[in-house]
Amino acid sequence: MKEYQTITEVSGPLVFAEVDEPVGYDEMVEIETPSGDTLRGQVLESSDGLVSIQVFEGTGGIDRNASVRFLGETMKMPVTEDLLGRVLDGSGNPIDGGPEIVPDERIDIVGEAINPYSREYPEEFIQTGVSTIDGMNTLVRGQKLPIFSGSGLPHNELALQIARQATVPEEEEGDDEDGSEFAVIFGAMGITQEEANEFMQDFERTGALERSVVFMNLADDPAVERTVTPRLALTTAEYLAFEKDYHVLVILTDITNYCEALREIGAAREEVPGRRGYPGYMYTDLAQLYERAGRIEGREGSVTQIPILTMPGDDDTHPIPDLTGYITEGQIVMDRDLNSQGIEPPINVLPSLSRLMDDGIGEGLTRADHGDVSDQMYAAYAEGEDLRDLVNIVGREALSERDNKFLDFADRFEDEFAQQGYDTNRSIDDTLEIGWDLLSTLPKEELNRIGEDLIEEHYREEEVEQVETTAD
Repeated sequence: MKEYQTITEVSGPLVFAEVDEPVGYDEMVEIETPSGDTLRGQVLESSDGLVSIQVFEGTGGIDRNASVRFLGETMKMPVTEDLLGRVLDGSGNPIDGGPEIVPDERIDIVGEAINPYSREYPEEFIQTGVSTIDGMNTLVRGQKLPIFSGSGLPHNELALQIARQATVPEEEEGDDEDGSEFAVIFGAMGITQEEANEFMQDFERTGALERSVVFMNLADDPAVERTVTPRLALTTAEYLAFEKDYHVLVILTDITNYCEALREIGAAREEVPGRRGYPGYMYTDLAQLYERAGRIEGREGSVTQIPILTMPGDDDTHPIPDLTGYITEGQIVMDRDLNSQGIEPPINVLPSLSRLMDDGIGEGLTRADHGDVSDQMYAAYAEGEDLRDLVNIVGREALSERDNKFLDFADRFEDEFAQQGYDTNRSIDDTLEIGWDLLSTLPKEELNRIGEDLIEEHYREEEVEQVETTAD
């Protein structure tokens, strides 16, 4: 292994060194500083005679006297089933005081793309216990469904709730011996120490840590490490899913911090910037992460992703949510107005969407009435929202009795269906029964998106019962 003392420049997180032999892209590097510290890095660009290296621990202490060694391999993640219950830093080193990791394998963190021919279509339900997701924007195994949030909104609380509550229904039916176990990979990028403490306290308090692997990259850690953290998390997820037959849910927060790190490194490399200063290759880079979700034919396990991103200025046309929306299969949108009303979690179902929902619900998957109930609630809530705008102009007294029922429906939808708190775990049956309670406040003739047989079976004649009670 050759050792070079040919550093020509240090710029931000990057080190430039002259070499006299070809060096591979993404190759791992060790840099020994004059003070004896060994820093790890990765080749970011390799040209004839010159390489640029991104240093994970930051470039402090590196000067022209530092030694550079090229290790001849890309970055690998040591993986084993024993990672469950462990807490690692953004570079994959244990920070929970536990024993060193003894890996079964060391796997390249870039991963291999899933052959499209071998992909299985995602169509099995994952229950998150959150009504607005399970009932209206259903998550299925192998899907990538991001949460679009904003600064100051409680997306972390929602992420923790999903991590605690998410289950594969076959587990609950006692089929786990034949089926697959469920695991959560939690990758945090650029979060504050306070947020990290909240995450860890919640994981430990609820026992969710036992089935989880947590990767923590803090705000004061180097930006370069932020680009590695999600890849380490996804490599671990793929190993558990496709080698150990787990159903793995990967929660990545915050993708915005990841993209800011890309922009910072791009600026240090003096790249020509794209939209709003972000690199032109950001779409490709994000796709490399998101497309690692899925199912593979002949394998029991699956990788499902819930990336969380905070939209700068609540702008959904910003490059990060815009590009994410193109790659993923829908989005869950958190709403500032609902949050100010005290709705927990403040998910606005109208702009939210799960493109794979229709294939993951219905008889044999959730319930036969699921699709119709969801469609009818969407329609009724949307009509109620429109009527709210009209009430602001003409007043409620000017509306017909029918319109007033839809207004009441919209209010009750938010207060009873969307509002559930972060500690309430609702089964899909609970969610759909609440839906029928709400739909039964509307006249039968207005339920034009539900089959007659389902209305006969589930519709509750509330008004008739009240009249009979009064007569008694």
